[in-house]
Formats: sequence, structure tokens, C-alpha cells
Amino acid sequence: MTTHRACHCCGLIHTVPALHPDQTAICVRCGTPFANTQNGEQAARRTAAAALAAFVLFWPAILLPILEIERLGHHHETSVLTGIVQLLQRGNLFVGVVVLVFSIVFPLLKILMLLELSLTGLLHRRHKALTYRIMEHAGKWSMMDVMLLAFLVMLVKLGGLVEFQFGPAVFAFVLCVGLSTLASICFDPHQIWEQASE
Repeated sequence: MTTHRACHCCGLIHTVPALHPDQTAICVRCGTPFANTQNGEQAARRTAAAALAAFVLFWPAILLPILEIERLGHHHETSVLTGIVQLLQRGNLFVGVVVLVFSIVFPLLKILMLLELSLTGLLHRRHKALTYRIMEHAGKWSMMDVMLLAFLVMLVKLGGLVEFQFGPAVFAFVLCVGLSTLASICFDPHQIWEQASE
């Protein structure tokens, strides 16, 4: 079985035979390798698994207590979401909105788009390229990993002033960041074009 496929680099149309998983077709004009469809499907499955796990962990990461602080006899625990709500209630609108958008909205958008591109297939094939571009931009502004780093730096600085314990959300938060990053690494954008050309 053969298919007609365009080179992603130079656009030359080729007639490509069915390939085994260990075979690769190469453009005769520019030498760019074609993505193997079977490898692309495996990459899509890995992306979907990591993104689905990140989506499941996202909710306990933002809803469960992330930190329990004991200071001068007062016990206080907070989650990412309640911290944002407290910022907004105290009049820190700019900081609250920035944390909300870059630590919750953009990361969730990125995870949902990875799930759409690799698993659900709700959108028409022609819209997947636009979805991928939006996901790329949203991913660049997704600051969950930066927030995690800032959170750890804050704990190091406060270590001598207050007693604190990690809440259950810390583990979900770390795993969510790791799995979201893994899903992005596993995703093969060439699969979008291969599906569109079928």
C-alpha cells in the first residue's frame, strides 16, 4: 500500500510505500526524513497517557493544601487556588490575575490541547494545526514549573522563621509538572500533517 505525502521541509510530493517501524523514507530533494506513521501513533499514545495523567493530577495540585505553616501558635494551610482567591480578596488584583492566568489557565489549556491533539480528535483535521500553534504559545506562558521553583525558594528562605510541612498537593503538583513536560516532549507534530494528508 502506498500513500502520497508532501515533504514537511520543501513540499515535494512523494509516493511513499508502507514502512516497517524500523524504516524511514527520505525526501529525494532535500533529504528530510518522513515521519513513520506507526512511530507517530506510538508517540500519540505516549503523549495521551502523559497528558491524561497530568490532567488528573492537575486538580489535586491546585485544590488540596500545598503548604501547612505553623507560626506563633497559629496553624494555616493553603492551596494554590485559595492563595489566588486570598490575593484577589486583599486587593492584589494584578498579582492574583497573573498567578491565575499563568499558573492555572495556561497550564490547563496546554494539557487539554495535548489531549485533543493526541487522543480525543474532536476537532476537524484542518483545525489541528491551529490548535498546535495555540498550544505552543500557551506552553511558553505556562508557569507551573516556574511557580514550583519560586515556591521552593520561598520555603528555603522561610525555613528559619516558621515551621512548615508540605501538603498533599506538593506531590501532585510536582508530578503534574513532570507529566505535562513529558507529554510535550513525546508529542510529534508531524503526525498532524500526516493525518491531514491522508
